[in-house]
Amino acid sequence: MEGTEIRKLQPDDLNLFIQLIDTFAEVFEMKSFVRPPSDYLESLLKKEGFMAFVAIKSNAVLGGLTVYTLDQYYSEKPLAYIYDLAVKVDFQRMGIGRKLVDAVRSTCRELGYEEVFVQADEPDDYALDFYRLTGPTAEERVRHFYYTL
Repeated sequence: MEGTEIRKLQPDDLNLFIQLIDTFAEVFEMKSFVRPPSDYLESLLKKEGFMAFVAIKSNAVLGGLTVYTLDQYYSEKPLAYIYDLAVKVDFQRMGIGRKLVDAVRSTCRELGYEEVFVQADEPDDYALDFYRLTGPTAEERVRHFYYTL
């Protein structure tokens, strides 16, 4: 989408991070979601193993994604795990999600990461189709097991 800037958030971008989290809550329909306190979110932005990218137009966040760094024991190069990606409904299918994924791939390549990976639920055909269009190197079928604590 023309005029949209993709930006990697810095520690002082708390307001943009809050807008991104609110976008996740809206797009993922998290009805009873309560956002963590600002001081916690600010500390998260300062962590080396965490990145957030946003798509901005006219100072408004249209979408974004978050990334966690996973250090390996098989290689000295870390992995990047895209945890959440969302674009506001009115701005979907305009290339914003792809630009976000491309920005993460480029940033991680420059930082010397081995690979970027993302997981999508099998029933989520929209997400599966989207990620297939971003040009992945490979696709695997996996099952996730959760342990609520």
